[in-house]
Amino acid sequence: MITEVAVQLKKARIKSGFSQNEIATILHVTRQSISKWENGRGYPDLDNLIQLSEVYKISIDNLLKENDELKAKIDANEEKIAQKKQALKTVNTDLYQNIDEGVLLIILTLVSAILPPIGCILPLYVIWRNNKYNSLYKTIFVIALFVICVSLIGTYVIVSDNWLQPSNTEVYRIN
Repeated sequence: MITEVAVQLKKARIKSGFSQNEIATILHVTRQSISKWENGRGYPDLDNLIQLSEVYKISIDNLLKENDELKAKIDANEEKIAQKKQALKTVNTDLYQNIDEGVLLIILTLVSAILPPIGCILPLYVIWRNNKYNSLYKTIFVIALFVICVSLIGTYVIVSDNWLQPSNTEVYRIN
C-alpha cells in the first residue's frame, strides 16, 4: 500500500531531476532508504524530511499532504526532542556544579597543606569526595597525593624536632 507521502516524495524527486542515489548521497543515507520511503514501507525522520523539503524546494506541508499518521509521528518526535533538550539542560547544570566542586576540592587540598597534620588527613577526604565527573578529576587526585607527601614530611619534621629530640636553645642575657 503506497501512501500519499510516498507518492509525493517520488513525484518531488522526479520533478527535481534527482536519482535515488543522488538524494541518498545528499542526505547521507542509503539508496534503499530512499526506495523504502518512496514505496511506503517507511517514513523519513524529521531531519531528513526537512532536508528533502530544501532539496526539492517544496514545503513540508506539500510533501506531507493530508497524511495525518505521519504528522502525528512528527509531532511525537518533536515532543521527544523537547524532552531530550530539557534533560540535556539538567545534565549541563549538573556538569557545571561538578566543575565548581572540582575547584573547591583543589582549594581545600591546597589550604590543608598549610598545617601539615591536617594536610595528611584532609586530602584523603578530598580523594574520597572526588569523582570522575569533575572536570579536574585527575588534577585533584595528583594535587591531593602531593599535599599528603609534603604534609607527611612536614609532620615528621615537627614531631622529630619538638617531641623526640627537643632542640637545645639557650637564652643568652646581655648584662
